[in-house]
Amino acid sequence: MVTVLTVRSQAVLFKFTSDPSYDTTAPGGSLTNSGWQYEGEWITSGGNFVGTPIAPTFFLAAKHVGGAPGNPLIYNGFEYHVVTNCDDPAGSDLRIWQVGETFPSYAPLYTASNEAGKLCVVFGRGTQRGSLVSVYGLTNGWMWGATDAVQRWGQNNVSLIYTDAVLGDFLYCTFDASGTSNECDLSVGDSSGGVFIEDSGTWKLAGVNYSVDGPFSFDGSGSNQFQAALLDARGLYYFNGVGWTLIPTNNPTAVPAGFYSSRVSSHINWINSVVNFQTGPDLQIAGSQVVGADVQISLATGSNRLYRVDYTTNLVNAVWTTLTNNVAGTGGVVSVIDPGAASQPQRFYRAAIAP
Repeated sequence: MVTVLTVRSQAVLFKFTSDPSYDTTAPGGSLTNSGWQYEGEWITSGGNFVGTPIAPTFFLAAKHVGGAPGNPLIYNGFEYHVVTNCDDPAGSDLRIWQVGETFPSYAPLYTASNEAGKLCVVFGRGTQRGSLVSVYGLTNGWMWGATDAVQRWGQNNVSLIYTDAVLGDFLYCTFDASGTSNECDLSVGDSSGGVFIEDSGTWKLAGVNYSVDGPFSFDGSGSNQFQAALLDARGLYYFNGVGWTLIPTNNPTAVPAGFYSSRVSSHINWINSVVNFQTGPDLQIAGSQVVGADVQISLATGSNRLYRVDYTTNLVNAVWTTLTNNVAGTGGVVSVIDPGAASQPQRFYRAAIAP
């Protein structure tokens, strides 16, 4: 098929089962800690998606799902509120959001350029598996079903790296009949979900879900088009961006549909420039406590950095005020005092690396 990135993927659909409760809890065994623990529920005006923390105060998401300051990311049962964002200047669908609080953990990033052929674990929210798609009595796949916004995980293999002239590099995975036992494709609701690949025993964020192949049609008519997870598209028409093209039935091998995830490794320099730190324990607020009339804020630091601590009284319409600047890191926990803050109704704090 000729690839046209027009249908954005917004749920994990399985080859093996239509059970809506399948793979809705953290994977175990060899897939323990394969990314589930890093996926947050990103609540926007357009729906509930997935966002992945990648630094103490930053998470990565798909730009096309939207979002705005004040929207929450629910992570491990707690709400973290967005204060600002940064889009990729190269034009990809990746967007980095900053929150006013501090994440207790965050995903490591996949930086190697060898993703093709690798097994990946994929996360998303969206539809259940719908009705059967059949051509000449064969099981070609399944249409998208009811949307339930339940987080699911599945597996696939990165077939190749696809490069779009505008949006850049994508990890492309196909829905193969001979694939893994948890072989999956995506549908509406999976956008922004993370794709994780194992690297030297650690599962790392390698992609962020963007789109799927499609739409398709039985007769080449736009009035009868549908979206589906297809193990084999032979005998169907697909939309190539201009018109409808028949996928020949005499093709000797199956023609599976697939999904596209924005490739993290192609944008790692931009990502690092935004989060502005090397992966490690620093920039995490270790705790806060009332000391007399004051509030003491403790933060983990690196030995070669300067830090700034800000505060605000309202995370929805946050206006941040600098409490103190150029706090010298020691490689351990450093405490900062907010004089008289114990008498305030509420205050929220954030830490940042001083320029």
